[in-house]
Amino acid sequence: MQNEQQLREEICQVGADLFNRGYTTGTAGNISARLEDGWLITPTDACLGHLSPQRIAKVSRDGEWVSGDKPSKTLLLHRQVYDNNPEARGVVHTHSTHLVQLTLEGVWQPDSILPPITPYQVMKVGRIPLINYCRPGHPDVAQQVALLAKEVRGVMLERLGPVIWGNSISTASFALEELEETARLWLNSHSKPAALSPDAVQELCETFKTRW
Repeated sequence: MQNEQQLREEICQVGADLFNRGYTTGTAGNISARLEDGWLITPTDACLGHLSPQRIAKVSRDGEWVSGDKPSKTLLLHRQVYDNNPEARGVVHTHSTHLVQLTLEGVWQPDSILPPITPYQVMKVGRIPLINYCRPGHPDVAQQVALLAKEVRGVMLERLGPVIWGNSISTASFALEELEETARLWLNSHSKPAALSPDAVQELCETFKTRW
């Protein structure tokens, strides 16, 4: 298991990777990690491309701001993921362009923003439901996430972007990137591709121990 300093460094590395690849811009997005005595989370209005390990906010299990810069306003949402999914060790949120565009143009279904069109989408991401628009940091969003945290690997916030969790910060980031690229494929397809058949999805889920 990684220690606190290693997690701080991983948050900074993942943030820089996402920023440099254009998955987030300006001061949008946030990243967090579970600790034995609380959480680490990126500061409010911080640029993910220019994070400093020592300035990452530390929050106690009671939600008290312990050290670092002021924590992100989405802290409550992140806490609900960790409180309701014991396997979650990292959460990543960005305002990824194609996924936000998808919510503006219309998602596939409210309980699955994209159809299962590629095997890695099924294997690495799974079904991602839509959460209707609320202002950033609204407690209603956190309550909805609490109900979904164990069922799926992430949610899509309408007009805001994806929130993805995993057994590490990097795992969550990789899943977010896969989801963003799937949205780009879907939006750039002139004739929308058919979804994988139910049998194909079931085979992927059984073979790779995942679920849709």
